[in-house]
Amino acid sequence: MIFGAAATPIVDAKYTNSETLIGKAASAGTAVAVVILSTGHISGAHLNPAVTIALSLFRHFPFIYVPFYMAAQFFGSICASFALKFIFDPFQNGGVTIPTISTGRAFFLEFVITFILLFVITSLAFDLKANRKFAGIAIGGTVFLNILIAGPSTGGSMNPARTLGPAIAKGNYERIWIYFVAPIAGAIAGTGAYDFMKLQ
Repeated sequence: MIFGAAATPIVDAKYTNSETLIGKAASAGTAVAVVILSTGHISGAHLNPAVTIALSLFRHFPFIYVPFYMAAQFFGSICASFALKFIFDPFQNGGVTIPTISTGRAFFLEFVITFILLFVITSLAFDLKANRKFAGIAIGGTVFLNILIAGPSTGGSMNPARTLGPAIAKGNYERIWIYFVAPIAGAIAGTGAYDFMKLQ
């Protein structure tokens, strides 16, 4: 997922405007959908530490697995980012997510789009009444939509692992804390909102 989501901005920078915002959003959304559809039955297809943390807090996921999942998520992100660095030399912007708006607005935007993402994930993956056959497409579509909204402003990360790997490979940590705090807070709020809505 990181390979696909971070590669498109790199290609867009290396071959000027070859991808556009729609291409970047489609790349990330498609990557998410493909991974969920292909591995969801094995591991739940957790691609995002914010998702793992939020689901564990609301008892949708065993807390004992959280450190292992997060280690895999961050390790995968770092490996994918250095693979991209090797392939696309020079590394251009490296697919790094950096805000182009004020810190407060960037924080709120990442919070909101992650809230939306987790609301959708929780409703599809953990509600027995939901049609789970299309969960991968719906979640990938949500990522696509969120990047169309937030891509030019924050990169539309929604994911600490999506941000950390490229940041390490490029050596650019500008306002990186936003991409850890806001997605985790948004994920917890989104999961909690759906759980609260379901209360009888």
